[in-house]
Amino acid sequence: MKAVLKRNRLEAWGHSVVDLLNALPAHIVVPQDLYDMAMELDKGYISTRYPDALPSGSPRTRYTQLEARRFIDDAQAILKFCEGLLT
Repeated sequence: MKAVLKRNRLEAWGHSVVDLLNALPAHIVVPQDLYDMAMELDKGYISTRYPDALPSGSPRTRYTQLEARRFIDDAQAILKFCEGLLT
């Protein structure tokens, strides 16, 4: 995503996928389902990255295989969208 922004001479700052999508130029149409995926990824960012982000237990014990698979699928879909903008 940051490569797409930089190619368009725009600021590429932060880690929020939703914010990065919102920073894309107006001529790039982002499908709504990618925004939904980005929101889900953003919600998992802090709690999966820091071992003390949750009140009890480690993040490893708070996410299911299904959720992990969905995060990976969401990230791959967003990556594919960005790759299409860079080719």
